[in-house]
Amino acid sequence: MRIPNRLAALAPEFAAIRRDLHAHPELGFEEVRTSELVAAKLAEWGIAVHRGLARTGVVGTLKVGSSPRAIGIRADMDALPMEEANDFAHRSRNPGRMHACGHDGHTTILLAAARYLAETRNFDGTVHFIFQPAEEGGGGGRIMVEEGLFRLFPCDAVYGLHNDTELPLGEIALMEGPVSAASDRVTITITGRGGHAARPHLTIDPVVVGAHLVLALQSIVSRGIDPAQPAVLSICQFHAGSAGNVIPDSALLHGTVRTRDETVRDRIELRIRELAESVAAGFGATAQVDYQRGYPAVINAPGPTEAAAKAAARVLGEENVHRTVPVRMGGEDFSYMANVVPGCFVRLGQRGPDGAGSTPVHHPRYDFNDEAIAVGAAFWAALVEQELPRAG
Repeated sequence: MRIPNRLAALAPEFAAIRRDLHAHPELGFEEVRTSELVAAKLAEWGIAVHRGLARTGVVGTLKVGSSPRAIGIRADMDALPMEEANDFAHRSRNPGRMHACGHDGHTTILLAAARYLAETRNFDGTVHFIFQPAEEGGGGGRIMVEEGLFRLFPCDAVYGLHNDTELPLGEIALMEGPVSAASDRVTITITGRGGHAARPHLTIDPVVVGAHLVLALQSIVSRGIDPAQPAVLSICQFHAGSAGNVIPDSALLHGTVRTRDETVRDRIELRIRELAESVAAGFGATAQVDYQRGYPAVINAPGPTEAAAKAAARVLGEENVHRTVPVRMGGEDFSYMANVVPGCFVRLGQRGPDGAGSTPVHHPRYDFNDEAIAVGAAFWAALVEQELPRAG
């Protein structure tokens, strides 16, 4: 790996920043302490700071030279609403909140890159360091875009990364096209007619309707979607009744749909509605479907993807740059930025040879691998210097 000496020297300082962020996790749109720290550091390094987008968002702008070209680099800042099970010194001090997805690491990587670029200034153009709130379900990326992110900070391309606990430290994975899934939520309310459990013939049992519907819904993907098209439909909650001898009036199903193609997305929503209504009607009940579309899929554009691959190879070596990404059905709201400006989202390896950084994200014992900070920052710096080259 070609890690600049300055970034290697700064590694302990930024590891301490990352652990401080980990110890003080904040949920979406509540990242007050985090954004204060980010803004203060950027200002300390002579980077212009803009605050207020999506409430707690921060954008740092560094302009060098006279080139009109500009790129954006985005990191997410929020934590998850879960309890941490780790017992190390930097474990969460905020009950019910935890950096279990590595956003503390993403934020620190971008801060390290900003510090290095502000010191070296070895480029010609403008870099916008985008620190986004509320990635974990809040749609902070969408709100930043709606509130004028790219109108206020025009970019020729935008980039983001996520740590990968399955990919070895010192490797990066990226590819053109879809690299995440659209993430939707569905709630189905079944209404029947309740009564005494000993007289079921006088009722319309919504529990029976719901049980049939859960099974019927599984046929949508297995028998209605091309096997070559990734899709997931999971019913994760089934709520009904309050007593063991009472058939309730209603039942509620709640789940998620993940797709990577808009036609497939439309097809699944339509079939959920059709099946819910027809299965319920077959039992004399009714079903109301509330289908909420969430994050769209992240689609990596050709130009930025090739640029990111070239920069990664410069830092890590071509043999450590993987041009394919395993199919994963998680959602990611970087998609809102990449829908407006050509973008690329990469996977940064963080699994160390000793097993550090290998605990899966969204796990109560997850922790970001600090060894990945300098790697990620070196990649961002190489990308900026490559895409905004100095004349001569």
